[in-house]
Amino acid sequence: MTTKIQGLRTTIYKVSDIDKAKAWYAKAFQTAPYFDEPFYVGFNIAGYELGLQPEEFDSPKTTNVACFWGVADIQEQYDFFLSLGATADEAPQNVGGDIMVATLKDPWNNLIGLIYNPEFTLS
Repeated sequence: MTTKIQGLRTTIYKVSDIDKAKAWYAKAFQTAPYFDEPFYVGFNIAGYELGLQPEEFDSPKTTNVACFWGVADIQEQYDFFLSLGATADEAPQNVGGDIMVATLKDPWNNLIGLIYNPEFTLS
């Protein structure tokens, strides 16, 4: 069976201050946006889209869906995000084999997942 789904492409975080969020995410992901408009800011993160959209009103954020960004050193990246003002959600933990995961919240209360998974490869 061949799937017509090509895989994940974009993760969007809603933020109350898109200019502050743009600066924060540029530091956190150590890259400048490739698309920068008042209605959307897009970053290319190793071929994947990280998007920021302005929120029109403050709404509660859910943690029932998590997007995990791959990292080479999970503790180093976790600590780096904390140093930029993210708040801890779940500290780095082993979830089997050599796979490690962690979650943090950005200054706008969006959940950011980090994963170290040496067993995963893109097809």
